[in-house]
Formats: sequence, C-alpha cells, structure tokens
Amino acid sequence: MGRRVLITGVGSYLGTLLAARLEDDPEFEALFGLDTRRPRFPLTRTQVIEADIRDPEIAPLVARTEADTVVHNSIVRQPGPGMSPRAMHDINVIGSLQLLSACGQAPTIEAIVIRGSAGIYGAEPHAPQFFGEEMTRLFPLRTRFQRDVAEIENYFETHSRRHPNVTCTMLRYQPAIGRSLATQIGRYLSQPVCPTYLGFDPRIQLVHEDDALEALIAAIRNPVRGAVNVAARGTIGLARMIHAARRRRFPIAGPLFGPLTGTGRRLGLDAYSDDFQRLLRYGRGVDIGRLERELGHTPRYSTVEAVESWVAA
Repeated sequence: MGRRVLITGVGSYLGTLLAARLEDDPEFEALFGLDTRRPRFPLTRTQVIEADIRDPEIAPLVARTEADTVVHNSIVRQPGPGMSPRAMHDINVIGSLQLLSACGQAPTIEAIVIRGSAGIYGAEPHAPQFFGEEMTRLFPLRTRFQRDVAEIENYFETHSRRHPNVTCTMLRYQPAIGRSLATQIGRYLSQPVCPTYLGFDPRIQLVHEDDALEALIAAIRNPVRGAVNVAARGTIGLARMIHAARRRRFPIAGPLFGPLTGTGRRLGLDAYSDDFQRLLRYGRGVDIGRLERELGHTPRYSTVEAVESWVAA
C-alpha cells in the first residue's frame, strides 16, 4: 500500500499547495484535506472533508481515512477580518486538542507533523543570537499567541509520551515571505512607510515560501521526534530589509509605537499583533542545524535572498 496523508487547514494557500505537490507523487496513494474552507485551487486526487477541527465529531472522520500521517496545518498566526482573539484561541488550542483526541482513536496513524511557530521563543532584548530547540523556557511567555503555542506543544508532547509508536514532529516556523502568501511581514513591507522602533535595528530571520513547503514535505517523508526549527539561513537587519523593499522607515519612540500604529489601523493600515511588534523591536534568530542534519532539508534561500526574491516578484 502507498502512503495515506490527512492535511488539516487544506483551505489555506500552503495547505492547498502541499496537497497538490503530494498528488503529483505516486508514493502517496490517498490524500485527504480537512477544513471548513474550500481549497484555494482545484485538487484532483485529494478528498476534501468539510469539518471544523474544533468539533469532537471529527474523530470518526479521521479514523475513516486510515491515514498513516496527519499534517496539522490549522494553527492561526493572526486573527483575520471577522475573527476575534477568542476564536483564534479556540481554533489553535481546542482544535489541536480535538485533533489529538481523534488521532488517539485512529490506529493507523504513525506520524503527526505540526506546522507550529518559532514565536514560542519570543522576541527578547537579551536573547541568544540563535535559539536552539531546547531553549523554549529561557524567557516568560509574554503574549497570548505564545501561550497558545506553548499549550499546543504541551498537548503534543503529552500525546507523544502516551503513544510512543507515533512520531510527533513539531516544526517551529519563522515568519514566511513569498509573493503568494498573505503574511504580516509581507503586508508590513508593502506599506508606503514602515514604522520602526526609534533606536532599534533588530536582526530578522524569515523563511521563503518555497522552503516552508519543502520543509513540510521533508517532515512527511522523514518524520523525526520533537521540535525542529524551520527558517532560512542567516538574518537581515530590519533597516536593510526595509531599504531592500524600497520603502521608507518611520521611527517611533517605544511608548508611542502602539498608539500611533493603532491610529494607522483605524485609517486602514495593517494591524500588528503583539508578537509582531516585539519582533520589530528585538528580532529573533533560530538555529537550523537539526532541520538540515536530521530532517534532511537544506533551505534554498537565505533570509537576504528570500527578501530579494519577494521584492523582485
């Protein structure tokens, strides 16, 4: 029998693209997508299951697929239009809990791959140059999203201990950039001026959209236990990144940053999450040694090249 893969969040761009890539590979016999949204473009071999990940009734749906691998791609990074922070929390935490409960009732599952976030490390003034996977407890959890991600990771660690026959891979992604992705960093660099913190020029590390997809595929082919950082090689200074995007900086004193960007939001400019504001102030870098050595994926783009590719597109 060939591989059977279930993808949650198949209605997102990356989820749809992942399904399309696996459809082209004869190694994968059956593909399933679980979401309340339709895929972004037509899929030929993927059976779409319209269901809410927060619904306890997904358990028989998951078991019925007889999947050997589940890709959890439904973690929300920032609430979109019409989504409250509470709804985001429910999707992230309650949804992950319900999915794990369903996986625990599906005897065919051998691996679970989660598209998590490097946001769990936070963005701190005294952070190491690059966070290793073991450094999640160096600093307090300061934002709601950080606490959500920590809770999700705790659920998966518990599931991994209770089901030692299932390989659980937690991919901790740095912010992604690409012409096809609607992310906070892309919207930030698309504004006429980019607000920055006066006196701060942090190091930013991103991941190109192509490498974000390839890391997921590598984890499906070769799941490893535990957390794996996913990012491009190297970092770029925020000022240099804004200059590369042909935008102008708008330095703002720290105490005024929130009020002024909040006023801009009411005028139709993009909203910045608490996590993104801290990233603009302090930056963050992660070590990708395990990604390359154990998962077997070497990023094609450095952070600088990822920004240059986005600008060229």
